[in-house]
Amino acid sequence: MRGWMLAALLAVLPLPSAWAAAGDVTVADQSSAAYRQPLPGLTAAERDLFSQGRTLFDRPWVLAPAGGRLHDPATLVGLGPVYNDISCLGCHVGNGGGGAPAGPDVPMHGMLVRLSLPLPGPHGGPRPLPAYGDQLNDHAVPGVPAEGQARLVYTLRTVVLAGGQRVALRVPHLKVGDLHFGPLGAGALFSPRIAQPVYGGGLLEAIPAPALEAAAARQRAEGGPVRGRVNQVWDIALGRSVPGRFGWKANQPSLAQQAAGAANGDMGLTSPLFPDKNCRAAQTACQGTRRGPQPDLTAARLRALATYLRGLAVPARRGAQAPAVLRGERLFSGLGCASCHQPTWKTGDGAALAALSGQTIHPYSDLLLHDMGPGLADGRPDFQASGRDWRTPPLWGIGLARRINADAGFLHDGRARSLLEAVLWHGGEADTARAAFAALSKGDRDDVLAFLSSL
Repeated sequence: MRGWMLAALLAVLPLPSAWAAAGDVTVADQSSAAYRQPLPGLTAAERDLFSQGRTLFDRPWVLAPAGGRLHDPATLVGLGPVYNDISCLGCHVGNGGGGAPAGPDVPMHGMLVRLSLPLPGPHGGPRPLPAYGDQLNDHAVPGVPAEGQARLVYTLRTVVLAGGQRVALRVPHLKVGDLHFGPLGAGALFSPRIAQPVYGGGLLEAIPAPALEAAAARQRAEGGPVRGRVNQVWDIALGRSVPGRFGWKANQPSLAQQAAGAANGDMGLTSPLFPDKNCRAAQTACQGTRRGPQPDLTAARLRALATYLRGLAVPARRGAQAPAVLRGERLFSGLGCASCHQPTWKTGDGAALAALSGQTIHPYSDLLLHDMGPGLADGRPDFQASGRDWRTPPLWGIGLARRINADAGFLHDGRARSLLEAVLWHGGEADTARAAFAALSKGDRDDVLAFLSSL
């Protein structure tokens, strides 16, 4: 059955309230296409833009040929000159998250390395490296050298849980080499990041900013270890600082800017928000490449791409009423996990798509920054996020992650190969909750994991 037909059928099936992760716009899809379904209730015009955006998200981009004509309709002109992948879907497999390579002989795929200098850059954001920018591009079009290569090497650290269960945690060590424009430089900061899932973003964007501030204030007032903060980031279109809510460090304010920034950094595509190609002054071959009509992402294309991301639905929960899942949900809350992974939000009125407004949703995230301790620290600040801060990632749909992408990892650098490993890496503000989880009986821990897998 075609995806659109399946989505239309699923949209009319009533869902028990415990299953409705995204309120009235939840879809009951458990297939490998679960993250790619459109919101129920889109208008005909919105569905058309959604379809255009999906084409831009899925299709590969290529370097414009010398004659300026391209005969393959399945490709789009504008790639590079340096890049990490040739399509959005290449990193966000099935619209889900990426994964970390298994070892140093495996190249990164669905993963990249952020770069910066310690001093703040424009508007308080990261300061790019003079010769490499803010992202290491490991691919390039013909005639242009790639910036360099990055590999991950792991050591293992064993954690012993109550009852004697032993869990081996991977400790990643980043190795950067084959640099074509000299050393990264003294004090250079770098952070490996896997691609994040993209479904449900429109609902997160529709949560009113005052509600985020209120959640942070409530956590501070409780006086416990959890003290979330809103990241204040630069909105290019508005020309001012606003709350951030997307990205591993909540460093992007909107889906349009998130998409345009990723297109520029990951594929070298220009747009009204990022009009310059992603090569530095030292990269002369990169600077000298011929480009097609500019920008690659016109305002209309960017609008369609943003509509696609806003219009992606969230899959329903599975087995939400199973006894083990219900026990795990109670334990999850009792351990304090729900302090950061806030279960429920209400979207505001006047959202970019009408179907997004006034929804009661269950993303299991507060979208705030939290100090996660030295074990997960990357040492790389990003606006008001410190080198130990990370945004609470939404958990809705996480139980399908490996069904969508068998190589999907967890946490910002994919080091965790399972939800159990991801929980055990928590530290800082989450250290008390992690220790309490580790002290549970194995049966209780399994129930918590059953609950997470139901999301």
